[in-house]
Amino acid sequence: MKTAIIKYNAGNIRSVQFALERIGVNGIVTDDPEEIRSADKVIFPGVGEASTAMQYLQQRGLDKVILSLKQPVLGICLGMQLLCKHSEENDTNCLGVFDVEVKRFQSPVANLLKIPQIGWNNIANLHSTIFEHVPENSYMYFVHSYYAALSPDTVAIANYVINYSAALQKGNFYAVQFHPEKSADLGQNILDSFLKL
Repeated sequence: MKTAIIKYNAGNIRSVQFALERIGVNGIVTDDPEEIRSADKVIFPGVGEASTAMQYLQQRGLDKVILSLKQPVLGICLGMQLLCKHSEENDTNCLGVFDVEVKRFQSPVANLLKIPQIGWNNIANLHSTIFEHVPENSYMYFVHSYYAALSPDTVAIANYVINYSAALQKGNFYAVQFHPEKSADLGQNILDSFLKL
């Protein structure tokens, strides 16, 4: 099985690669359209800023490549947000796989909750095959200041200030706001379930 990890100007790609190696999969880090199209599974990771990430994808034609994919695709963190329609982060139009707005957390009381959310938070209302081996209310590791609003494509919910989409799914596109590669054994289970789709 060939697994491609999309390379673009966003961090965290190596930790995804290491997580795959722990479950016996050699992920190919690439921005080559043909390598990505020919992969059995595609992972779209990321830690970074939405507008510069979108510019990088557009300059290399990777935006069109991602939208053309028919195999299972997993967006992680910024990768998930870029699969949405629009991000408030620098007023960025994104890929639009999910008809969802990405918004910035607004703490209801000054300093009540720190922005960004950094650390472990539980996920609930799990409705996807990638959560087959993940119990309800399991804890996952999050690092983010922006969130995807709830939508018909929401397949997991988390709460920080408000309820938001911890995961989205539409057709062959799966996406998680948290970092499965940093979420211990249960995160590994999610990656493993995705790779077995």
